[in-house]
Amino acid sequence: MKLHNFISPFKQTIPILLGTAIYAFGLLYFVIPNKLMEGGLTGIALLLNYVFEIQPSLSTLLLNIPLFLVGLKILGGRPMGYTIVGTLSLSFFLWLLERLISAGIIVPFNAEHDIILAALYAGVTLGAGLGIVFRFGGTTGGVDIIARILNRNRGWSMGQIILMLDVVIIGSALFFIPKEKILYTFVTVFIASKLIDFIQEGAYAAKAFTIISDHAPEIADIITKEMERGVTLIPVIGAYSKQAKHMAYCVISRQEMRRLQGIIRSVDPRAFIIINDVHDVHGEGFKES
Repeated sequence: MKLHNFISPFKQTIPILLGTAIYAFGLLYFVIPNKLMEGGLTGIALLLNYVFEIQPSLSTLLLNIPLFLVGLKILGGRPMGYTIVGTLSLSFFLWLLERLISAGIIVPFNAEHDIILAALYAGVTLGAGLGIVFRFGGTTGGVDIIARILNRNRGWSMGQIILMLDVVIIGSALFFIPKEKILYTFVTVFIASKLIDFIQEGAYAAKAFTIISDHAPEIADIITKEMERGVTLIPVIGAYSKQAKHMAYCVISRQEMRRLQGIIRSVDPRAFIIINDVHDVHGEGFKES
């Protein structure tokens, strides 16, 4: 047990380090050479680099220090732990890559005549890096800390706070870089956001079926025997009819959707079916925990 407690933090820390390394690479290899932008405090660091040539490794660290202090006071040490790890490692990898680039060991990708390619690959690397960091409980600091504080004290949505700040920061870049680069930045941000969701939610997506029918027990028996999937029967009462019936709930793979829909319709064509996306399914018949 003691060994597990010792190893457990490293299981989260190492992926966070990997994620920040990928993110730092995307910034220095694809974003900065092509004068693209990013949201959050990273976006401010990019503006400082474009206007005053301040190295992002220094500016990201200095911009986050006051937020660390406020976050530690309001949010506490534990919620901020992996955020500090993520931010410090990001600054370190930015510093390391800056040295490698200045030494000519790494040559940044400058796509003068194919900026869309740079935007696409920037979105992939930034999204992959942040997706890994977020999946293992870390962040890269910046507006994430502000969003957590305002969410706790004001009850505002974290997503709305981050979106609002990103729009302000990226919009302010119009005064310093061409508007075409801002439009390419939105391509990068869109791809990055999709990849973040993909990594956080898992590559495997199942489907959850909620089936409300007078013949739910019969449908459940067929699913269990023919598809070998578990089904849960839940007693329900119709609000309009006041009649008691059963609701069946089961989770299947995407490939089994048509088969299950056929079973339901063959038993009860009037069954009410709700289908939801389910991510990261663990248990018998799916991934083992």
